[in-house]
Amino acid sequence: MHDVAKSSQSDPPTGILPALDRAPGTVVVTGAAGFIGSHLCERLLSDGYDVFGVDNFSTCYSRGSKEDNLRVAQRSRRFRLLEADLMTTDLDAMLDGAAGVFHLAAHAGARDSWGDKFGIHTRDNIGATQRLLEALRRHPMPAVFASSSSVYGRAPRLPARESDALVPASPFGLTKLATEHLARIYVEEYGLDVVSLRYFTVFGPRQRPDMAITRFLSAALEGESIRVFGDGRQTRDFIYVSDVVDATVRALRGPAGAVYNIGGGAPASLEELLLLIARATGANLRVEHRPRALGEVAHTCADTTRARVELGWSAEVRLEQGLRAQLEWLRATHPVLAAA
Repeated sequence: MHDVAKSSQSDPPTGILPALDRAPGTVVVTGAAGFIGSHLCERLLSDGYDVFGVDNFSTCYSRGSKEDNLRVAQRSRRFRLLEADLMTTDLDAMLDGAAGVFHLAAHAGARDSWGDKFGIHTRDNIGATQRLLEALRRHPMPAVFASSSSVYGRAPRLPARESDALVPASPFGLTKLATEHLARIYVEEYGLDVVSLRYFTVFGPRQRPDMAITRFLSAALEGESIRVFGDGRQTRDFIYVSDVVDATVRALRGPAGAVYNIGGGAPASLEELLLLIARATGANLRVEHRPRALGEVAHTCADTTRARVELGWSAEVRLEQGLRAQLEWLRATHPVLAAA
């Protein structure tokens, strides 16, 4: 892929603007108000790009939290936001004049993807991605699509390599695998310039409230019991959000059709995670074990050799270091937890 052009010096006002009102060299970020997307916007702005963020403010969690995620980006006059649904908005206008796109928008959460909720996942993950790919046919540019370690399911070997068999264990994982296959088809048949990244367990400031580390830290600070689904011996490949953002920016220059694992490379069990949380918070944790959640896998671990060799990327933030940063963020942004 070619390098994304640096932003121009024009500084239009922030806010919801027509998609065509953009300076050349702008990059588009879908899912801009989300956990990872908001950090990505800040990184791109700090690198000198104009950023056009798009988000539909879905009900995965509160709108107020998502608006808070964008506070830093909104201070820049080189950031503009369009509130829009990728299934209905004019994607040609959204992409016109842009130099690259980062597609992070999705309906996340494996536990929330069963039953009637599956239709939301297929619409927001598969349908929206297919519409974007069609738009990229008309507006060729490098693109990075966010996928998930959920595509591996119960991996037959660890660490998992990008070439391993993909057998998702949840409907959510199935939708992310479908988006990868869609991207592959459009790369092969239309020559699109798309890279897919399989994010493992991302954590850090702004992590969604339903995700484990946010739940565990909040419960520890409030003196509430911590609910663990399963026996606690399951392991996850935790990766700090700034490392994920760095890989995502680098991937815009990766070869078309490439797929990369993005993980921390040092998995930890939930039991080990809880010990670190107890140490960081000084709390005596009360743990309640619940039955294993549907579609949950026992272990995840990424082989990141390909990303290291081809993108020059590797994770830098250790789990304990990142936990303390997330704890500081919780205390700073949630007054009820500040004194805990």
